[in-house]
Amino acid sequence: MKYLIVGLGNIGPEYADTRHNIGFMVLDEMAKQENAKFYNMRLAYYAEMTHKARALYLIKPTTYMNLSGKAVSYWMQQLKVPVENVLVIVDDIALPFGTLRLKPKGSAAGHNGLRHIEATLGHSNYARLRFGVGDDFPKGKQVNYVLDAFNKDEQPALPELIDRSIEMIKSFAAVGAELTMTRYNNK
Repeated sequence: MKYLIVGLGNIGPEYADTRHNIGFMVLDEMAKQENAKFYNMRLAYYAEMTHKARALYLIKPTTYMNLSGKAVSYWMQQLKVPVENVLVIVDDIALPFGTLRLKPKGSAAGHNGLRHIEATLGHSNYARLRFGVGDDFPKGKQVNYVLDAFNKDEQPALPELIDRSIEMIKSFAAVGAELTMTRYNNK
């Protein structure tokens, strides 16, 4: 069984460790824990690992957030991964900081990365792990907020939240979206 795990973010040092790059941060830590290495491949940084006899292909699109669908579509076709085995890790301002929610499908909810994936695939029937970053910003300042680093009150909680996200990714690959939602979403 093959799984495509997509961490959304933007490339470049100016975006490292920002709220919008939580997808990259989760996959970087996952690769580190599994001794997997990312390689700069077509449209994405790419790494592979196995979990419970399943192949997990990790990608961090190099297309920038607003064109994420190009990388997702390319790697789905290249690796022949069915859409039900795709999981996208994404920041979500609609969820309070630290809330993690796995959903089997859903709307883009104003997120440009998800919007482009949806437009490229022609549907929104792919799973996503929504990582709550909160909405502590003045009206009209959403872009500044998501492109800013986690604040000093949030940073101590990040390692545990990233580890929990990794557990959820592995659970998704091992037992599927429904059981993972039951096990993790209400915690």
